[in-house]
Amino acid sequence: MIKLAIYGKGGIGKSTVACNVSAALARRGLRVMQIGCDPKADSTSLLRGGERIPTVLQVSREKENALELEDVVFEGAFGVCCVEAGGPVPGLGCAGRGIINALETLEKKGAFRKYEPDVVIYDVLGDVVCGGFSMPMRKGYADKVFVVSSGEKMSVYAAGNICMAVNNFKGRGYASLGGIILNRRGVEGEDEAAAALASDFGTSVIADIDRCAEIPAADRAGKTVFELFPESAAQAQLEAAAKAILDSFGGAV
Repeated sequence: MIKLAIYGKGGIGKSTVACNVSAALARRGLRVMQIGCDPKADSTSLLRGGERIPTVLQVSREKENALELEDVVFEGAFGVCCVEAGGPVPGLGCAGRGIINALETLEKKGAFRKYEPDVVIYDVLGDVVCGGFSMPMRKGYADKVFVVSSGEKMSVYAAGNICMAVNNFKGRGYASLGGIILNRRGVEGEDEAAAALASDFGTSVIADIDRCAEIPAADRAGKTVFELFPESAAQAQLEAAAKAILDSFGGAV
């Protein structure tokens, strides 16, 4: 089973990339599970026609030990298994701790044994890399971390913090850094900024996605690019990103 995490600053397009990578891998015949680790709980919405699903934390609060996997695992586009960790009641509790609780609940309930995914993708907010937000980097969860960044200053800064966290954990046998996915915003010197970021952390830009009309149009429709714009340049670039991720694991599942 391939286990990976996609991190990125809020608003940089990490969930869009994650959903489209999930779709691309599922179209290859792989069983994919995407787990949203963002308190906004909208990671998987593009795989569900824009619909949000009940979160693990929400259902846990309502049902406690009576929670069943069918309450929190839903089928999305191309058969992707969609899960949202969720967050605490606003103003109460810690979002990071909530992610820890949600992932531990999925493990305790045997989610991976029941659904037998070939690929598990954790979609993680990367503005803060501490506590629960670093949980998918830990041993037993993701094996590799991929960071989505543009060439904008704050995006590169956040991406650098994520890469630093991965490097700080690597001595403990946790996830390694798989590479940078450049989601272009059209700023000056963008490719050079992404290349410098990758070089600073001994990795590479494994995929790049151009700014285009198709991706935001698909987002507005609550769909993946693979559903709305097949054969487009955007679809080809997202397909290439999925292939690069798969290739980084040796192409094996």
